[in-house]
Amino acid sequence: MTTIYFVRHGEAEAGFGAHRDPGLSALGRTQAIATAKHLAQLDPIPIFSSPLLRAQETAKALANIWDIPINIEDRIAEIPSPIEDLTDRTTWLANVMAGTWHELPPNLKVWRNALIDCVVSAPSDCVMFSHFVAINLLVGAANGNAAMVSFRPDNSSITRFEIDGSTLTVLGLGEQAQTHVN
Repeated sequence: MTTIYFVRHGEAEAGFGAHRDPGLSALGRTQAIATAKHLAQLDPIPIFSSPLLRAQETAKALANIWDIPINIEDRIAEIPSPIEDLTDRTTWLANVMAGTWHELPPNLKVWRNALIDCVVSAPSDCVMFSHFVAINLLVGAANGNAAMVSFRPDNSSITRFEIDGSTLTVLGLGEQAQTHVN
């Protein structure tokens, strides 16, 4: 059995509708360090990060402690927005999050399936640093829930999954909070 520690990035310095790829805020950097110290109790295992800056910066805190590289994994990035205008992106995301993955357009279903495949095919225990919607889709896939949002993972929270062959199981949800998708 394989355990995946799926971490939501720390608080970003800007939200989804304000910046395409923000880094971490001061609070986000503090959250990243706290999460890294918690995970550092494990023996070092591979670290994967979304290519987005806020996830990479969160992963870096743990990579520094373990003195290992971060592997960039495009398949665990945040949901790709087809909208260029930042204000319109917020409205688009709110509409998507209110629905189910069955309602997604074909390209986003491909993204969802690639995300799930990435996690299910992990060859060993690892830590993956990702995003709100991605974590929700994995929890939904594990629980047979089609909703885009099934819980509200806090920034830098750790959701644990177990992989047994092709079966994805939630071992524990990360801490929850009313946070903004960022």
